[in-house]
Amino acid sequence: MTVLDTRALNRATLARQMLLEHADVPVLNAVAHLCGLQAQEPQEPFVGLWSRVRAFDPATLSDLLVRRSVVRTHLMRRTVHLLTAEDILAWRARHDAMLRQRVLGVYRGELAGIDLDELAAAGRAVLADGEPRSMTELARALADRWPAPGPRALGEMLIAALIPVAQLPPRGLWRTRAGVRNVVLSSWLGRDIDPPAPAGSDPVGAALVRRYLAAFGPAAAADLRAWCGLAGLPAAVAAIRGELVTFRDERGRELLDLPDAPRPDPDTPAPVRFLPAFDNALLGYHDRSRIIDDAHRGLSVAGARVVLVDGRVAATWSVEAATVIVTPLRRFSRADRSAVAEQGRDLAAFLSDGDSRRVRVAAAPR
Repeated sequence: MTVLDTRALNRATLARQMLLEHADVPVLNAVAHLCGLQAQEPQEPFVGLWSRVRAFDPATLSDLLVRRSVVRTHLMRRTVHLLTAEDILAWRARHDAMLRQRVLGVYRGELAGIDLDELAAAGRAVLADGEPRSMTELARALADRWPAPGPRALGEMLIAALIPVAQLPPRGLWRTRAGVRNVVLSSWLGRDIDPPAPAGSDPVGAALVRRYLAAFGPAAAADLRAWCGLAGLPAAVAAIRGELVTFRDERGRELLDLPDAPRPDPDTPAPVRFLPAFDNALLGYHDRSRIIDDAHRGLSVAGARVVLVDGRVAATWSVEAATVIVTPLRRFSRADRSAVAEQGRDLAAFLSDGDSRRVRVAAAPR
């Protein structure tokens, strides 16, 4: 079986994630290809798409959100994602059990003894009038009936797990600050979510495996689960195994992939790329060594914005007073420093409509 080393996996990931070269695709297609973008920080998807889509216009993504072509909601790993309307309708039911279990993992004591189906029905009744509500408002509407858990536990279970909801704009629009207001997803999109698959059948799981590999492969089964948080996918993998090709990584793990997916030459040059907080190019794997050193793995879950140099996390970045500040994690060559500064100026211009092109690369750690 062919062994793919870390650099080969890195270049494959960059190609699938549209980070090897900017993609000439519509923004909606990019969101679909990426299986959604992490979006708990509302402005971060704009940087994620700027780094991936040629001539990306943030107004386009805002318009897609207003026109209900993309939706902000809880899904993979119980985190807020920005997904196409078609994908959330197709995938939501497959995530129900995982979402419940993840919320219970945090609030099991507070929610002990509560019939979750009864709670879901009561929450739906409150939302049936179509009025957008915050999580706290929904929980308080039910507090007389369930006073013990408190609004946080009730609200998290209702909004993040029991009731498929959409977070409404202006939340998530370009350069807009707004609180979270929720409505029932099927009401917002004008279509019910797809029902769960019949027992013994998992077409949604098989579709998720294919879509994941197209955007993240080659990858191990553990990587797939780390991306979506779902159990039960080994059966879906087994059902389509005949369609897939297999490799090994340097640790001997089996890697699955689509036969015709891009796997570039490991020596393919990789440009500097600025990634937003919680980008799935990092979080979409259990083994993230293809893109980030183990010593810096914590950055991927701490919300640090990172810079890729030669395809790997080599710095963090932030914005202060209209200046993009880059803090290297290692020493840069003169060429790397120049490339980072140039891309940082482009990012500063994007974030400020061209009014500022200031960038500062701080000193590397000793």
